Amino acid sequence: MKNKLHFISGLPRSGSTLLAAILKQNPRFVGGMTSPVSTLFRAIEDSTAKRVETSIFITEKQRESFLKGIFSTYYQEYVNKVIFDTSRMWCARLSILCKLFPHSKVICCARDLSWIMDSFERVYRRNNQKPSGIYNYDTGGTVYSRTVSIASSNGVVGYALDAMREALASEYTDRILVVEYEDMCKDPKVVMGRIYDFIGEDKFEHDFDNVEYSAGEFDKQMDAIGLHDVRGSVQWKPRTTILPPDLFARFSNDNFWRENVH
Repeated sequence: MKNKLHFISGLPRSGSTLLAAILKQNPRFVGGMTSPVSTLFRAIEDSTAKRVETSIFITEKQRESFLKGIFSTYYQEYVNKVIFDTSRMWCARLSILCKLFPHSKVICCARDLSWIMDSFERVYRRNNQKPSGIYNYDTGGTVYSRTVSIASSNGVVGYALDAMREALASEYTDRILVVEYEDMCKDPKVVMGRIYDFIGEDKFEHDFDNVEYSAGEFDKQMDAIGLHDVRGSVQWKPRTTILPPDLFARFSNDNFWRENVH
């Protein structure tokens, strides 16, 4: 792949879409919300596993070429660009990613777990409590069961949290930059400066008062309209949680990455 490639991963509702919206203001950069690349990546992994009879005909070198080829094919129209591919899965694939792309870096977006749970519940209520793919379209739940379901290892938050734990306990921590949502909202210029230094690119004058991104069709399909909407200026807005106090407090000690922040 001739383009430079980096990854955005980490926790959901932690600013990955906001970060992509800011990055794509730079005409040299390409980025967005979660791309189909990680899904295709997993499909190759599954189809080359030993449980598939025909996998015996695929060498390790071929397998790596297939995996690498997904990126070059998907991003083939972006010549001489810096690509930022987003997926929660990338934190759990650092070993192979670092082998395929030895110069790539990973930006891990993070946020206080309690506020992540609060944010998901806000999206749910904003959509008139319609059954959502985020909660496997369960119609019989409460705020407690919804929050616990996404916090499980198979849930949208729990999986990302486990993957991020794996990444920050690995031998590849020098390839990871943790970016906190609150820091990005309070001082985006400083945070973006850190990111540019981390990936080794010349700085760009971003417009933090006019940041826009939308994935309306995707959000509508998930019955979570507004999930990926970014509009207006980057700023910090303190608020009061809508979660019951005991549920909000349940996740207050799970912010393990703060011991690893660069």
